[in-house]
Formats: sequence, structure tokens, C-alpha cells
Amino acid sequence: QVQLVESGGGLVQAGGSLNLSCVSSGITFSSYAMGWFRQAPGKEREFVTGISWSGGSTYYRDSVKGRFTISRDNAKNTVFLQMNSLKLEDTAIYYCAASEHFYSDDRRKYDYWGQGIQVTVSS
Repeated sequence: QVQLVESGGGLVQAGGSLNLSCVSSGITFSSYAMGWFRQAPGKEREFVTGISWSGGSTYYRDSVKGRFTISRDNAKNTVFLQMNSLKLEDTAIYYCAASEHFYSDDRRKYDYWGQGIQVTVSS
């Protein structure tokens, strides 16, 4: 059974940092592109960042460029999201997802999803 499990969320003050992790099982991890999405209250789920199979290609939405970094450790079946200089607007439930495509920012292209984890940024 395929499972993606996020961890590392919580409450942080604006300007602080968090590092999210997502551990996968039941898939050949290195064959999947991985992405992070987020959903704030009253808003649609949006793409945050993605990384290709081997980690050689990454892409970020404009609002997080220079602040967030996605990485992966295929030996540990884990994808990370390092979030620095957090802003109030980053508050959301964050989801990791796996895609059979090389890369995609389209949630419809992702095959498996984690349950989500709360990130709350306070003033």
C-alpha cells in the first residue's frame, strides 16, 4: 500500500524556519517526481515546489523563491521542504505528493498524496 507521511510542521513566528519531511513507502521512490502543495483556509490547493526523479530539476512558485528549498534523499525515500523567512501568508496545510511524470505543477498529475500537515506562521 502506498503511503506518504508528512512531518515537521507546527507553529513558528514570522521570519522563522521549519523543515518538513515526507517519507514514502509502497512506491519506487526514485521513479517519481515529488511535489509540495499547500491549502489555506478558504483557498484552493496550490503548487509550492516540485523536484524531478533524481533531484536534478526543481521549480518554485514565485512567492516562495529564495525562501523555500526542496530536496530529496532517494536512499531514504524522503522529500524535504526547508522553509525560511516564513511569512503569515505561508500559513496552510502542506501536502506532499508523488507523480509518475518527470515534473508537474498540476495537482491533477500527481498520483499519491500525503494526509497533510499544518504550518502556522504567527506575528
